[in-house]
Amino acid sequence: MAFKGNDESKNFKIGNFLEILKFLGNHNEDINNVTLCNAPENQQMTASEIQKDIVNAYAIETTNAIIKELGNGLFSILVDEAHDISSKEQMVVTVMTRIFPLKLLEGCVIERFIGIMHVSSTTSLSLKMAIEALFSKYGLSLSSIRGQGYNGASNMRGEFGGLKSLIIKENKSAHYIHCFSHQLQLAFATAKNYVHVALLFNIVTNLLNIVGASCKRRDQLQDKHAERVFKALENNGLVTGKVLNQEIGLKSPSDT
Repeated sequence: MAFKGNDESKNFKIGNFLEILKFLGNHNEDINNVTLCNAPENQQMTASEIQKDIVNAYAIETTNAIIKELGNGLFSILVDEAHDISSKEQMVVTVMTRIFPLKLLEGCVIERFIGIMHVSSTTSLSLKMAIEALFSKYGLSLSSIRGQGYNGASNMRGEFGGLKSLIIKENKSAHYIHCFSHQLQLAFATAKNYVHVALLFNIVTNLLNIVGASCKRRDQLQDKHAERVFKALENNGLVTGKVLNQEIGLKSPSDT
């Protein structure tokens, strides 16, 4: 989240941090009495460095809560690396585990982000050392891993020198699965090279832009859809029931 605004001295686009602080003050009198214009000029706690400290504090508390939730349980890891806009190579580590909320016997699988770190090298050994450093920081162990999910690059899934193999050498139970998100990405990357598929997505994008840009067009489309639903119900082409035939808003390409 980008906290800083273009010009924080103005009321327009003052940044997410100040907007959130202002929102909290408007809805909580105790907060409002000690923040922003109601606080002494040297104690407003809105400087850039203070904003970073507050964000870091939240990150630490959130991560500690995740580690506490993991406890001594088993988990799987998802790891990926990419360079950011500043051309630094970053590695992201996510853990997957099963929790049992409200004493549900079957439980549910959740993913928790636990860290992002700069890596100077993307060799499998360097990535493993970075993971070990992160695990050491939070008291986690490679022996608790029961699954690994990476992309298909040789440094990640290589049979002899990949990250997968290095971890399996220490933990035979850390089974590897090619990340499904990466498989989907590869499928889309290949599919877009076919003219008919590319044309389909181009038509859908144009349709969403045309309809979504106008409230009148959206209303017309929804009215037409409602007419078709009613007609289908009259002809027994549709059945009624809970969560059936509900109105669904069109989404922009970025939301899908």
